[in-house]
Amino acid sequence: MTDIYESAATSLGLFSSPCLTKVELRLTCKGISDRDALSKPDPCFVLKMQSHGQWLEVDRTEVIRSCINPTFSKVFTVDFYFEEVQRLRFELYDISSSHNGLKEADFLGWVECTLGQIVSQRKLSKALLRPGGTVGKAIITITAEELTGNDDYVELSFSARKLDDKDFFSKSDPFLEIYRLNDDATLQLVHRTETVMNNLNPVWKTFKVSLNSLCSGDQERKLQGLVWDWDSNGKHDFIGEFEATFKEMRGAMDGRQVQWPCINPKYKVKKKNYKNSGIVILNQCKIIKMHSFLDYIMGGCQIQFTVAIDFTASNGDPRNSCSLHYIHPYQPNEYLKALVAVGEICQDYDSDKMFPAFGFGARIPPDFKVSHDFAVNFNKENPECAGIQGVVEAYQTCLPKLQLYGPTNIAPIIQKVANSASLEVHTKEAMQYFILLILTDGVITDMADTREAIVQASHLPMSVIIVGIGNADFSDMQMLDGDDGILRSPKGEPVLRDIVQFIPFRNFKHASPAALAKSVLAEVPNQVVDYYNSKGIKPKVQSEYQSSRSFGP
Repeated sequence: MTDIYESAATSLGLFSSPCLTKVELRLTCKGISDRDALSKPDPCFVLKMQSHGQWLEVDRTEVIRSCINPTFSKVFTVDFYFEEVQRLRFELYDISSSHNGLKEADFLGWVECTLGQIVSQRKLSKALLRPGGTVGKAIITITAEELTGNDDYVELSFSARKLDDKDFFSKSDPFLEIYRLNDDATLQLVHRTETVMNNLNPVWKTFKVSLNSLCSGDQERKLQGLVWDWDSNGKHDFIGEFEATFKEMRGAMDGRQVQWPCINPKYKVKKKNYKNSGIVILNQCKIIKMHSFLDYIMGGCQIQFTVAIDFTASNGDPRNSCSLHYIHPYQPNEYLKALVAVGEICQDYDSDKMFPAFGFGARIPPDFKVSHDFAVNFNKENPECAGIQGVVEAYQTCLPKLQLYGPTNIAPIIQKVANSASLEVHTKEAMQYFILLILTDGVITDMADTREAIVQASHLPMSVIIVGIGNADFSDMQMLDGDDGILRSPKGEPVLRDIVQFIPFRNFKHASPAALAKSVLAEVPNQVVDYYNSKGIKPKVQSEYQSSRSFGP
């Protein structure tokens, strides 16, 4: 094991609090009543986990249109720690068809439990509490399944041809469901495709599912495919079904197609010359080896940590004790606390321990023009500081030389780090992943440019962490954190992956630095893994890495 990994793992507490296992959670709900008597609800569940007294969104299901008894195909994968009480909250929303975010949605109810309760019972059913706290009629059922052994994924591409036409005035609107036959003979929904409108020869989008979800690692396990004609009222018409196994699906791994007749059992009995209700085709089956964050770190992937500090006038005059930038002789200010808490974790993953540090929103010497990406050490050619202590010293030294000004523009600094990250893309190796920590006291003024910069950065090996300093209203900043719907550029282009984490420092004012760091960095390991896995970039093996690169002190 490498020295860099040992120090990093120790600082993150990986050895003292090992993840016992990963658990997959699936949701169904029965008896949802809607506030709108004229239509059925469009339900969506949001999963939140409690962290240091705050409920933080982990993930959310898809939205199922016009349905009072939904079975969701989305699978939540969570880490299970035996020695921790992990409090979960499932919130049910009715999402209007015109808007997929939660701001416009009706909140229908919630339920709280611990992950331990679900894991110990395997299947937990509870009545949802209405928004006012009274017990409602809707029942949520949460099923837990431990991810054991094989955590690889499989990518599947389905299409169909000559499906039965179920609509009078147009063609069928088909979608496909894949179910797994469990040991107790029950069927478990694995995936539901999107609906292809008005098409008897649909091509559904490629989807990815874990081998564990698909067949519990058993290639001979029976799988059932159901094809439906979608109806806006939720009463979908059955087109046909087929049976398969993953072993059969593997036939599509070498470029060949695998086909199954889509059979409607009623028609088979009634119609003398009945052949099928169409053909379902598997065009591609691709097994994706999933590597972990530690695989990449131990393979030599370095975290390139950059910090950007807000020097706008709204922080207050640094000479005044009320200023957010005031340097107290004995008590570090919030900027320093956040910088040290996050930086000390990240520095363990960087062998040279040299960190670029930038400022924005100030007039800088010698000509005192406003800059949004100046080096805190005033060395344009080399903005790097030696260790987190070097960043702290550069920050304290530069403060008296600046004139705090504005506006609060962060797009330039995101683009600067993105330029460095884009050079890494061409190596096609997992050697450098960039983390930009932005410390700011207010709502940013270049929101459109920032959204554009984040969407472009989502294609790169890069994550952005924004810590809100002070007591400003940060509600607009939450939109940059893709948890509440999908962040889009002003032109409508969605982020490729969620790379932004926003945390108000005031939530951790009385918590330990480790609590802030843990919350701020919680999403980074998955962001690193998602990026490299999506690009098909494997971690280097340790011997390969150690022979090509030496560690710093």
